[in-house]
This record gives sequence, structure tokens and C-alpha cells, in this order.
Amino acid sequence: MTPTIKSANLHPWIATIAYYLSFIILGASTAASGPSLPALAEHTSSGLDRISLIFVFGSLGYLIGSFFGGRAYDRVPGHRLMAIALLTIGLASVLIPIAPVLWMLLLAMFLSGLAGGIIDVGCNTLLLWTHGKSAGPFMNGLHFFFGVGSFIAPLLLARVLIQTGDIHWLFWIVAIACLPLAIWYWFLSEPPTHTQAQERNNAPLPVLPVFLMVILFVLYVGLELGFANWIYTYALTLNLGTSVTAAYLTSAFWGSFTFGRLLGVWVSTRARSQAILFADLIGCAISTIIIMLWKDSSLALWVGSIGLGLSMASIFPTFLMLAGERMEVTGAMTGWFLVGSGAGSMLLPWLIGQIFVRTGAGAMTTVLLIDIAAIIMVLLLFASQRIITPVEPVLKAE
Repeated sequence: MTPTIKSANLHPWIATIAYYLSFIILGASTAASGPSLPALAEHTSSGLDRISLIFVFGSLGYLIGSFFGGRAYDRVPGHRLMAIALLTIGLASVLIPIAPVLWMLLLAMFLSGLAGGIIDVGCNTLLLWTHGKSAGPFMNGLHFFFGVGSFIAPLLLARVLIQTGDIHWLFWIVAIACLPLAIWYWFLSEPPTHTQAQERNNAPLPVLPVFLMVILFVLYVGLELGFANWIYTYALTLNLGTSVTAAYLTSAFWGSFTFGRLLGVWVSTRARSQAILFADLIGCAISTIIIMLWKDSSLALWVGSIGLGLSMASIFPTFLMLAGERMEVTGAMTGWFLVGSGAGSMLLPWLIGQIFVRTGAGAMTTVLLIDIAAIIMVLLLFASQRIITPVEPVLKAE
């Protein structure tokens, strides 16, 4: 009897560790694309305007994986599905650095995004089912580990470039890490099924507030990944660093982003969501202006990148908090929020790639400032909407 009780008590912790390791892999695979752009363009003989399609295909896969993955977890064993998704990311990571033509690379990026969307939704959902009402601290920890993975990837790239001169082992290390974790999931017992009140999902959808919140996710995720995926190439193009120091710069951005997420947990207990968001957006604007005004200074680029990481870190979860304060957040609404974040990760990185080719790298900061201004305007419009009887929401985060 005692071993059974101990096993039942340990299972949530064992499952939580698996979810955290999955988010490290998810963060690393997400952050690996940006610093690898020049090498991937060389491998496939593609210009920057064409190679930027990897963001479109990866984000399209993520959007589809998120949309259908959420429904799949209600119908099939979640840990088995996680295992299959991890094996898919592993396969894609093997193919990405050796793809000799662009269409093969785009297919691999689509598969990686598809599996990433399934893992993202799965970790959030399964963690909630595992810990129930006490999931809050564990959920914050989950998204902290996404930042850890994003921080590790550029550092790993720098070491791989020093040792081998190419990017292959950056992706292959991710692939190797996926295999034992997939086996772990395959034999891990399932958490109790979580059931939500049906009337919450049957409530009428407040169209305009939901639409505005979706637009905010489109603009914000585009801002985050647009900068993170192109800062490496930006630094190289303007001769503000070598391939190794540009990788360290990318890692500094993700490191400050990760620290900012930890800091955001403390700040959220002491300030209102709306105030936090405006402070974050002002920080983003100031950091971008620093990079813009001193565009020939590597120091300004480092200061601006770290400032952007700190300022962006808490925006995504605070959007979710604000939505919960203003309206009843249903599963259908959360699905639309994820569609918005997927669309944002697809559009702005691609747009920056087109601008790089046509007007030069310096225009990237102009695009970022326009995006920040648009977020502020939409946020003001959302804040002016009538509050729709908020209740305690069940939310998913990226």
C-alpha cells in the first residue's frame, strides 16, 4: 500500500519534470532558426527574402498543430501524443541542417512547427490536468523553461561554430535530446482528465473585445519573434559582430527575456495588468530607439537587445491576465488567441526578411517601432471596451 501511495504522490512531479524538459526543447528549437538563417540560406542557395519563408512555414505548422492538437488531447492519450510530437521534432531537426534545397527545408520547418504547436498546447493542458487549481506556480515555471531553452540555443550555436564551423550539431543535439524524452512519455501514465463547465463554452462570444485581443497577440508575437529571429543577421549585416558574438547577442536577448519572465511573476502581484503592459511597451520603444539612433554602435545594440528582452518578457502572460480581467475567457477564445500568436509569428519575421533585401537591415527598427505603436493603439481601444462580467478564467500561455 505504501509504495502505491508514494508512486501516486510522485507522479505529478515526474510528469511536471517531463513537461519542463519538453519546453526547454521547444524553446531551443524555436530560438535556433534565427541565428542559423545565414547558414541555412547558404545550404539551400537562397537569398534572405526566400529563406525567410522558413518562418512562414514553421508558423503555419505551429498554428495547425495548436488548433488541432488541443482537440486531440481530449480524445487520445496525451503522453503518447507528446511522444509522437517529440519524435517529429527530432526528425525535423535531423533534416533542417542537411536540406540541400529550399522546399525540403520548408517541409522540415513545417513539421517542426506542427509538432511544436502540439507540444505547446499539450504541456499547458497536461500540466493543468496534473495540478488542477494549484497549477499557477507550475505554469509560470513552465514558461520560464521555454526561456531557458531559447537562451541555451544561441550559446550552443556559438560553441558548435567554434568546434565545427557549421550548424549541423546545433539541430542534431536537439534531435538526440528528443529521443529519451519521447520514450519517457510513452511509458508515463496519464493525468486525470480535466473537465470544464459546458456553459462556459456555450456563452455568447464578445466579438469586438476578442478580435482586439487577437490583434494584440498578432502584433506582440510578431514583435518578439521578428526581433529574435533577425537580430543575429542584423548584427552580421551591419558589421556589428562576428558569427560567434552575434550568437552571444541573441543569447543575451533570450537570457534577459527569461529573467524578465521571472521578474514578471513578482511584478504581477504588485501592479495592475494595464499598467504593466504600458510600462513594458514604453521599455520596448526606448530600447528600439537606442538601437535606431546609434545604429553603428555594437554597445547600443547590446543595450537595446537586453532592454527589449526585459521589456517583452511579461507582455504575453499579461495579455492573458488582462483578458481575464475584462471578460469571461472560454476555451474558444483561448483558441483564437493562439491562432493570433501563430499568425504573428508567421507574418512579421517574413516581412522583415523582405525589407532586409529591399531597403537594408537598418529598416528593421522602423518596423519594430511601428509595431509597438500599433500595439499601444489597439491596447487603448481594448481598454475602452465595457467590462464583460469577469470570472476566474482557465488560460493557456505560449
